Amino acid sequence: MIGYVCKYTPIEILESFGEEVIKIDPYITNFHNSDTLMHPNMCFYCKSVLEFCLKKQIKELVLVNCCDSIRRLYDVLKFQNNFNFIHIIDIPKKNSCCSIELFKKEIFKLINHYEHYSKKIFNEKEFKKIVNNKNNDINNRTSTSLKLAIMGARCKNSLIEYIEKLSNAQVYNFTCTSNYGLYNNIYNDVDILTQYAKNILNYFPCLRMADIDKRNSILKENFSGIIYHTIKFCDFYSYEYSNLKNNIDVPMIKIETDYSEQSEGQIRTRIEAFIESLNKFSTSVEKNYSSPVNKVHKNKFALGIDSGSTSTNAVIIDENKSIVSFSIVKTSSKSSIGVEKALNEVLKKSELCIEDLCYIVSTGYGRVSIPFADQTVTEITCHAKGANFLNSNIRTIIDIGGQDSKAIKIDSEGNVKDFAMNDKCAAGTGRFLEMMSRTLEVSIDTMGSLSLKHKENIDITSMCSVFAESEVISLIAENKEKSDIIYGICNSIANRTLSLIDRVKREEGFMMTGGVAKNIGVVQCLEKKLNHKIFIPKEPEIIGALGAALIALEKSS
Repeated sequence: MIGYVCKYTPIEILESFGEEVIKIDPYITNFHNSDTLMHPNMCFYCKSVLEFCLKKQIKELVLVNCCDSIRRLYDVLKFQNNFNFIHIIDIPKKNSCCSIELFKKEIFKLINHYEHYSKKIFNEKEFKKIVNNKNNDINNRTSTSLKLAIMGARCKNSLIEYIEKLSNAQVYNFTCTSNYGLYNNIYNDVDILTQYAKNILNYFPCLRMADIDKRNSILKENFSGIIYHTIKFCDFYSYEYSNLKNNIDVPMIKIETDYSEQSEGQIRTRIEAFIESLNKFSTSVEKNYSSPVNKVHKNKFALGIDSGSTSTNAVIIDENKSIVSFSIVKTSSKSSIGVEKALNEVLKKSELCIEDLCYIVSTGYGRVSIPFADQTVTEITCHAKGANFLNSNIRTIIDIGGQDSKAIKIDSEGNVKDFAMNDKCAAGTGRFLEMMSRTLEVSIDTMGSLSLKHKENIDITSMCSVFAESEVISLIAENKEKSDIIYGICNSIANRTLSLIDRVKREEGFMMTGGVAKNIGVVQCLEKKLNHKIFIPKEPEIIGALGAALIALEKSS
């Protein structure tokens, strides 16, 4: 079995030796081996391949020098005793006559190297048979109502499959694992390797190629949206994303993964919310089982329930969209306990039972684990719906919850135009404030008012929660006033939040939701930076649940 990583790998050459050839799609939980053998700031895909190969004991590997990280990967692997065969191909950056000849020489080098290693002879007849069965023409795709393009750096097959399943769309893979291109099946010539080299160089170009016009021209295919994938510590594609974001009029979302198993759950909310914004809720997940809820009632009552990391919130509205009752309970170590408490409390306050509810929509990170919900919708869509209902002048929502922060840009109808979320770091979230309140030994409820008493402007500069806590401990040791330190913390959160807002191109008409909206210190720091008043709902923690309830009422009609 021979592993490979790049679409420019001449896999048909390897297959003609009678070998099984697999594209390495690493699925790992940690980087123990790679952190020992490589620098910690190396591309996470490169580190994942190294970890995967060492753990799965892949003995044969063919690489392409597509970037510095892969070259470093080759340098590391060629000195490992685990490998019987490793080869790196030097692929040209241009697609010209000279480039084709250079690439053909590289193919000959691979053939000679593998013949010497395996003691097998390259089978040209088998090679011709294999390549003539290949066809990678993009125009063979059937059209559907929704066309999505996945662009950027290589991504997992499981992610592409997830997007296809969720969206029910025609999904085109234009990442650097894609081999779409002008693949001409004319291998009856004498010089078939020249034609073969030419075909590979005609693949949809990666960003290392000199001529990338095809990358821009492909966007004329009228795509409904673009999901742009990047990998941590890979800057190539981050530049292209910024360029596309400013120059094309196609809805686009950027997601970043580190190829670990844990990263998949974090990006699902982003992808689901993006597809919901394209389809306006038609792709949200509807349950396939019989709900215990009776659907026919004289009076309509709809429930929205938002299962978050720190609190679970529930809202019941009537057919006039009036809030009948709401509940906010702390999320337990087991989310189902918090959900049950929130449900029982909101039903008790409304003097209703679950059979009186016509439809239930769940949202938040725990939305898929709520068994009595009829449908799940992402918190991005639900916050947009709830904010627009409370104030139709809102255009930018700032939601700072327990474990993440979001900036959501909406139109006059409450549809999501764009959104951005923080990455895995908890700095600038409710958890960050909780950590700081414990360090300072003050109640989290009083932090906002204490910050207003500050006399000295203190900057908390660290971008990491742990390092920021160390900064605070140092400030305490310097005998700084608590009110001054808390102001610095609030200002730090405001700075982080402002960069998130600017990623969606801020538009006046600001609303702040989530538990941190109750912190007057953070609110005032943010208002100063925005130079604009922020609308704070009477109960900012229930906006997601309210939006879910409004969607539930619409669904029951």
